[in-house]
Amino acid sequence: MVLGGEIKVIMTEQSNSHHGTRFLVIVAALVIIIFGINQAQSVVAMFLFSVFLALIATSPVLWMERKGVPTFIAVIIVMVSIIIFLLMIGGGVGASLSAFSDALPFYQQRLQEEVLALKPLLASKNIIVTDKVLLEYFNPGPVMGIVVGLLAEMGTALSNILIILLTVTFLLLEASSFPIKLRALLGNPKQVFPQFIDFVNDIKRYMFIKMLINLTSGTLITIWLYVLGVDFPVMWGFLTFLLLFIPNVGSVIAAIPAVLLALIQLGVGSAALTAAGYFVIGTILGNIIEPRIMGRRLGISTFIVFLSVIFWGSLLGPMGVILCIPLTLTLKFVFECNKSTLWIAMPFSSKNSTKDFPPISKGNK
Repeated sequence: MVLGGEIKVIMTEQSNSHHGTRFLVIVAALVIIIFGINQAQSVVAMFLFSVFLALIATSPVLWMERKGVPTFIAVIIVMVSIIIFLLMIGGGVGASLSAFSDALPFYQQRLQEEVLALKPLLASKNIIVTDKVLLEYFNPGPVMGIVVGLLAEMGTALSNILIILLTVTFLLLEASSFPIKLRALLGNPKQVFPQFIDFVNDIKRYMFIKMLINLTSGTLITIWLYVLGVDFPVMWGFLTFLLLFIPNVGSVIAAIPAVLLALIQLGVGSAALTAAGYFVIGTILGNIIEPRIMGRRLGISTFIVFLSVIFWGSLLGPMGVILCIPLTLTLKFVFECNKSTLWIAMPFSSKNSTKDFPPISKGNK
């Protein structure tokens, strides 16, 4: 009995040691993978952008195929439409960005003057501060520089637009045959992937609806700022389109530079109207129309959304910030597909979606 107990203890220790070693190997592998992705940031970001752009474009291609249009012709039609859209947006935004960069020192100086104008008001409230403190802690000027940097980095990320378009084209040409190739790879020609198909359809639906809502929001913001007389309305509309891919805080971040510009250019009244426009458009489209079209929430907790913005942004740059939700949803799906990693997927989920998980037991942990 004693010998049997000792053997059992030894086997338990060996099992624990094996699990510990496996955990360390997995962590080390993840660190190496993350480091490699970070080093190849531009290439990975370009490829991921191509994949998600292809996901959005797949639906019209497949629709035209069902109507009898040859695949090659359908892909050409979709790609020409994408190129025309990019040329229209790129021309307006590029010209606005160049002019804004030239005028940036003037805007920053005006912002500093507006900040220093607060000194008498604070003094009347018995709050004595120096110019240095005001400019150091209450100066919103750097926000304008961040906007220029963000748009410039986006331009750099899209500088290889020819490679991106070619990648999307080849992906679309292979889209209809991908399930057949995947079944052949797995050795089962009749294999079906209901979970995977549902996931891909959800991602496609999310990206398409999100892009449509963001495009509508950006267009309405452009029109509103043009009516108010705020400089560079096309650039602010494009920035809104990009930043609205960030849930919860994207609309706020997009509004700040436009409101500041309206303040120094047109005064407090126009700045208030600018902020009101962002609030009304964001509320109607983002909080009323979008949830109704989507039909359900993302199923990701707000805290995970916040972490995903930081993680993917630091890993892939501006493209990671824009694609943070689809990338996080992909990770969540991967973890949910394996019982051994199901426990990792649970923290990803919001409070209302955790009921979809089976209870974790020793068998599936």
